[in-house]
Amino acid sequence: MLKAVIFDMDGVIIESEPLHHYAYHNMFNDVNVKVSDGLYETFTGKSTINVCKQICSIFDLKETPEYLVSLKRKHFDIIFNNDQNFDLIEGVLDVIKDYHNNGLTLVLGSSATMPSIERIFNRFDLNPYFKAKLSGADLKLSKPHPEIFIEAVKASGFKAGECMVIEDSTNGIEAAKAAGVFCIGFDSFHSKNQDYSKADLVVKDFKEIPFNKIKALF
Repeated sequence: MLKAVIFDMDGVIIESEPLHHYAYHNMFNDVNVKVSDGLYETFTGKSTINVCKQICSIFDLKETPEYLVSLKRKHFDIIFNNDQNFDLIEGVLDVIKDYHNNGLTLVLGSSATMPSIERIFNRFDLNPYFKAKLSGADLKLSKPHPEIFIEAVKASGFKAGECMVIEDSTNGIEAAKAAGVFCIGFDSFHSKNQDYSKADLVVKDFKEIPFNKIKALF
């Protein structure tokens, strides 16, 4: 029986990929590295600090990963504070309310930093619907490692088999399945070239997964 749903944030709750693309590529320019589209796509779902560690290693940079994180955050803050079109993904608030009203426990399991999570949750008043919020930046290992979803299951208070994850990235789906959790792959418009083959169900619109439909999957 389904008792809890674990949401990713970027690409599932908010369509933040264009903002991250802007911030990352401005940071890449700041440190004079050229990141191919193929390499950039592998970063989807990973925490910023782990992406920056990869960049430092791949390009043998003298700058620290923490410095790269600060540069990326600066660029992200600029567009976040000035982009008036930045909004929740269409239909996600309706499904969050639907699940919550039907007694499901909701948990966030995101690779974003906790300050970024709090900023999104405060801006869109999401806190009343969620029991817990977990940041991959606070954990030792990043997606595709299952640590964040193992911890999210614990935070829900239920067993892995009673939980469901909604993810938009290859790394996130692999992490969910490695944690033993049923996973819906959300095929987001901006999450380019992600592999949804390991997801238990793939959808393109939140209207496809109302409570009455997903409860029948368990």
